[in-house]
Amino acid sequence: MFLRQTWTINNMVHKVFVYGTLKRNEPNHGTMTNPENGVATFIAEGMTKEKYPLIIATKYNVPFLLHSPGTGYNVKGEIYEVDDKMLSNLDILEDHPNCYIRDKNDIVLTDSTHRTVMKCWVYFLKMFKPELLSKPFLEDYKSEGDHGLRYCESQDEYCTDEDMNEIIENVN
Repeated sequence: MFLRQTWTINNMVHKVFVYGTLKRNEPNHGTMTNPENGVATFIAEGMTKEKYPLIIATKYNVPFLLHSPGTGYNVKGEIYEVDDKMLSNLDILEDHPNCYIRDKNDIVLTDSTHRTVMKCWVYFLKMFKPELLSKPFLEDYKSEGDHGLRYCESQDEYCTDEDMNEIIENVN
């Protein structure tokens, strides 16, 4: 008798585009490689199909991708396939939905000879203060970049109330 083994996939696979401290060789990349956080597999380098402003703000020099389509650059980053557990841990790190909002976006693979586009989760700052648009825009974030704004880890929560007041537009 032939016994067919079937199993269900408990962990959905999600494509996530990272553009800041989660990229390889950046301060929070260990989150992506720590098996306790779930599974993350590097797929390819990519960039946003649409232009967005990538800035650095707060006293911790945190990179933020502002949801202002058409402004800024086609932002460079990396695409990962992650399981449910990793996605949940990324939501915690990114303080979704209090700070960043995770949204699907078109990402163009940059290491492909064809113009391959993938839908990926991207963490955006959507309700931001307009003055953040006056900060310099980056195309490719590096903590040790020429901008001189090296990322500093907070000992407290990722986005403190003080940080939130600096970046989030209050809606009344």
